[in-house]
Amino acid sequence: MNATRLSSRLAVVGGTTVSSVLLLSSAAYAHVTVQPQGQAAKGGYATVNFKVPNERDGASTVKLEVTLPTDHPIASVMPQPVPGWTVKVEKAKLAEPLDLHGKKITEAPSKITWTASDSKIEPGQFQQFPVSLGRLPEDTEQLVFKALQTYDNKEVVRWIEEPKEGAAEPDSPAPVLKLTAAEDDAHGAKAGAAGAQQAADKDAEKNETASADVSDPTARTLGVVGILVGAAGVAYGALAGRRRSA
Repeated sequence: MNATRLSSRLAVVGGTTVSSVLLLSSAAYAHVTVQPQGQAAKGGYATVNFKVPNERDGASTVKLEVTLPTDHPIASVMPQPVPGWTVKVEKAKLAEPLDLHGKKITEAPSKITWTASDSKIEPGQFQQFPVSLGRLPEDTEQLVFKALQTYDNKEVVRWIEEPKEGAAEPDSPAPVLKLTAAEDDAHGAKAGAAGAQQAADKDAEKNETASADVSDPTARTLGVVGILVGAAGVAYGALAGRRRSA
């Protein structure tokens, strides 16, 4: 086999390998995900985006159903309107009531459904569905949202497999929202630092005032002494002049 033919075969094999890797990579990332706008802090409120890509060449996405976690229920769920889509939030009874701002909540949102009314997610496109969530739980590191994606050819893709730490990503992973540390800690530290700074500023202001109070009488005393010394000098000069004249 000559060098030219060998090079050609290697190029074909290399191109096929690269194509396969690209296809696998695109398939691995072409699923429904959830990402916060900013941070999703434990115990706080956050706005998140459910990102829905269309991974079919001959069909369009016309519905998204997101199931909210029941092990860590969320009392407040407010979807942002998306042009061309209708949205419905369903609620369910809670096994244990939630305490929200001192009020007992006995039911919480359990499912959000977006349905295309005058729009679709066409092949090669994606759509984001923003939702305000709160309060976020403080006793977990993440929230899992199982999702169903429906195409206009009646195909339903179930993004419901929960990723396991240390394991390979499943074929149909559920959207996972990572939670960050509670903002109260950071705010408390900032408030403490701000309070310390304010106290230092007040102490400095008091010191300056005290210095001014002390310096004012001293300045007045020195001024009076200066005037007396000056007057004495004038009087002495006048007396000396009279003696010379005499």
